[in-house]
Amino acid sequence: MRNLRLEICYDGTRYRGWQRLPGTANTIQGKLEECLSRILGQPVQVIGSGRTDAGVHALGQTANFHCESDLPAEEILSALRRYLPEDIGIRSCREVPDRFHARLSAREKTYRYRLWTGDEPCVFERKYVTVLREPLDEEKMARAAELLTGRHDFRAFCANSHMKKSTVRTIHAISLERSGPELDISVTADGFLYNMMRILVGTLIEVGRGDRDEASIPDLFGAARAEAGFLAPAQGLCLMEVFY
Repeated sequence: MRNLRLEICYDGTRYRGWQRLPGTANTIQGKLEECLSRILGQPVQVIGSGRTDAGVHALGQTANFHCESDLPAEEILSALRRYLPEDIGIRSCREVPDRFHARLSAREKTYRYRLWTGDEPCVFERKYVTVLREPLDEEKMARAAELLTGRHDFRAFCANSHMKKSTVRTIHAISLERSGPELDISVTADGFLYNMMRILVGTLIEVGRGDRDEASIPDLFGAARAEAGFLAPAQGLCLMEVFY
């Protein structure tokens, strides 16, 4: 049994997220499994590094699958590029050791959230940014981001109220980068809880608006979901890279 690794990018606008769902093929995982099963002539289960929500994009998603086919990886790559829809792209396909697991082998991930904060029209990027027609205090946001960095209980940043596993995660770095009307927030962590990145961004936006004091950030660790910020829209979020 062979183990193959895929590097994937996709525009998540029209999909219901990464995870395969009953009753619909309109998910990234569903499309990949349907296409690979057709190419290889056998049922294929694709394992992703994690689940992205409906409307979230990816530049560097990683997945793996097992198969008995002896079709070369280069031919599988070529066929995937031929049959997949235009908004799902395969950057690479290669054989890896059997012990490689896209989710369990991952050490950390980087997500980027794009905010459009100026009055300048946002015609061509509107599907990939969240438009805020208001100024934000980026110095306060940066101070809040520094307080969020480190190993903490991010229970307040998890939208799964029935989460039974540990909600402790380590954020290695948070950066804010301004480019004209666009403000990008990048976060690298050893793992992300359900909706964690979008709630984190919502919290930082509230700090930038002046609705939340950055000094109160430590009070959120281990707190209830209602204490943290709002859930930022999906379209501004992109999974940039998974590190192994």
